[in-house]
Amino acid sequence: MCRVFAPNSAGIIGRMHPILTPFSEAVDRAPTRLAAADQSLALDYGTFASLAAGLACRIREQTERPHVGIMTPTSVAGALSIFACWLAGRVPTPLNFLLSPAQLAHVIRDAELDLVLSVDLFAPALAAAGVRTLLLKGNTTLVPGACPAPAASDGDLGALIYTSGTSGDPKGVRLTFGNVSRNALACIEHVRLTRDSTLLSVLPQFHSFGFTAMTIVPLMLGASVHYLPRFSPAAVVSTIADTKATVFMAVASMYAAISKMKSADRDALASLKLAISGGEALPLNVAEEFERRFGVPICEGYGLTETSPVVSINQPWNRRVGSVGIAVPGVTVEAVDSAGAELPRGCEGELTVRGHCVMEGYHKNPQATAQTIRGGALFTGDVGRVDADGFIFITGRAKELLIIGGENVAPREIENALVLHPAVAEAAVIGVADPLRGETPLAFVILHEGASVGEAELRSFCRGRLAPFKIPREVRIVHDLPRGPTGKILKRALRSL
Repeated sequence: MCRVFAPNSAGIIGRMHPILTPFSEAVDRAPTRLAAADQSLALDYGTFASLAAGLACRIREQTERPHVGIMTPTSVAGALSIFACWLAGRVPTPLNFLLSPAQLAHVIRDAELDLVLSVDLFAPALAAAGVRTLLLKGNTTLVPGACPAPAASDGDLGALIYTSGTSGDPKGVRLTFGNVSRNALACIEHVRLTRDSTLLSVLPQFHSFGFTAMTIVPLMLGASVHYLPRFSPAAVVSTIADTKATVFMAVASMYAAISKMKSADRDALASLKLAISGGEALPLNVAEEFERRFGVPICEGYGLTETSPVVSINQPWNRRVGSVGIAVPGVTVEAVDSAGAELPRGCEGELTVRGHCVMEGYHKNPQATAQTIRGGALFTGDVGRVDADGFIFITGRAKELLIIGGENVAPREIENALVLHPAVAEAAVIGVADPLRGETPLAFVILHEGASVGEAELRSFCRGRLAPFKIPREVRIVHDLPRGPTGKILKRALRSL
């Protein structure tokens, strides 16, 4: 049996590590159980641990710097790289391979990286950025080894994850081991995952959702996880059918694409017990159609990179339509007014988060940290309310709120009205300048395949569902919308359409 740590040796952690300790226990408990698999590699817990330790030895040989970059597709190699960094006593720093060359260079400089674990596909981009790479090539790099890990505590830095940089340079979010491990354990408890769970992930591991929920959660728990390097509705459905996956986490647009598959039948997803949506708002029509087609309710959740990332999730047995669920254990969410004072339940304001998930701060950016974390609370920039039962409702981003004739209007309210039309698959709303009212809504919609509807009909459809001043002045029908790496619609980019 492969042991991750050599017991009772001088300088060894004695299994005292917030993440590696439960992982090591999973290795010892069931070394032959499948840990992680993708389209080219499948590793049981014993082999995963041994290969991660061998890679850790290579990392120690090649760099003494505290942060090590990781640029891989969603894969077993990505998971191995994260755990190898911890075994080597280094901080994993996942790199977004969709960043522009200038943004990638900024992240590499900001994190002071001199080594990136990667694959052939990304070698040219990393070479252009001037950073040394350790390419993960099967038997050449991924070889068994023994690499005793240094001790770590909850307060030590566990990950440096950069934001997507949609509003300036990406910011490094400093997450402690306590942030990541306690958030993972809270998720496990909240949705009742077990060692018998089988997870399927298509989420990028450079994104906090894919990093914590689909990499750390299953491997701390001792469950099994399957990775797909890119999203394909057909590949997701066939993989769920083949692996008997019980848990799938994705963004709303992925669920919409799966529901559009005419060939997908209910039996293909029969093993699925839990479907979680996060990263972007879940339109009501997407949730309803997926559940109608496959008999599985989508449980919407909410989180930010700065909150490790999970704040709340609807539970299959306790969910409220239109909400993002109740806060996970150890996390408190409040709506506050413009002065930061807590509002009564049911009142709308900026959402703040307290608890184990709140980041240590932004890397090398004390000013941004002070603006975001005030009085121990993380100000999310999201507008919403918390009802009497603790269910959280997101109505928009503070910066995205439309101000129409002095009234605050949440784009999501208008979007939810538009997607109720049977011809509309997706909707996105922004505000444009208006000489009389300050702003007016501009809507972009994608229609279902084969559907046809005119702008006038859509505006008329909204009249019975929205106040007159909230009805879009213009509705543009488009074939696609600009999206980020997880499929989230980029509102800023809509202005150039």
